[in-house]
Amino acid sequence: MTRPAPIRVVLADDERMVRTALRAILSAEPDLEVAGEAATGAEAVSVVRELRPDVVLMDVRMPGIDGIRATEQILATLAEPPRIVVVTTFENDSYVYDALRAGAAGFLLKRADADALVQAVRLVARSDSLLFPAAVRALATEHARARPAPPAWVARLTTREGEVLRHMARGLTNAEIARRMGVGPATVKSHVAAVLAKTGARDRTQAVIAAYEAGFLNGG
Repeated sequence: MTRPAPIRVVLADDERMVRTALRAILSAEPDLEVAGEAATGAEAVSVVRELRPDVVLMDVRMPGIDGIRATEQILATLAEPPRIVVVTTFENDSYVYDALRAGAAGFLLKRADADALVQAVRLVARSDSLLFPAAVRALATEHARARPAPPAWVARLTTREGEVLRHMARGLTNAEIARRMGVGPATVKSHVAAVLAKTGARDRTQAVIAAYEAGFLNGG
């Protein structure tokens, strides 16, 4: 039986010791491969364009181009960009929230243990559920920009799409949502695609952030 191709990861951090530690943890896993490293945001953009990894672990604070700008540039210039996870010291950092709004798939604390790091990489590579949903909610609660009125997409959501969006915000996978709703996975996949289209989101994380900012998920 042919083994699936490993998940290829690029490490972007201005501290060599951090990159070395991350490389050691990820390289010990048979399904993960560290494809390259970058010490600055600008270098991260260049390395990602060249190597086309599946996942990038991006330090949110780097000299010159920071992780937010690097994330924006990568997502704006690649037709099939990697999933980007920003790595941070403080989980309530406004930089992290800005990175999520810019299109990062999630964030990871630098103090996270090896198991959490490995599982986070695998989870975002699958793109099938939200990484650390409770932490995303806490960030949105603290940093979401107030809107004078809900955006137009809120009224365009069907009842089923709204239900799917709420499940997405709880971190459920498509299979888990399908079981909760009593429908097939293909139906859930179709609803998720509609939610992304209506919210103008690149992925589940951006859709959930947009929902919190619109007040759609507040109190729910």
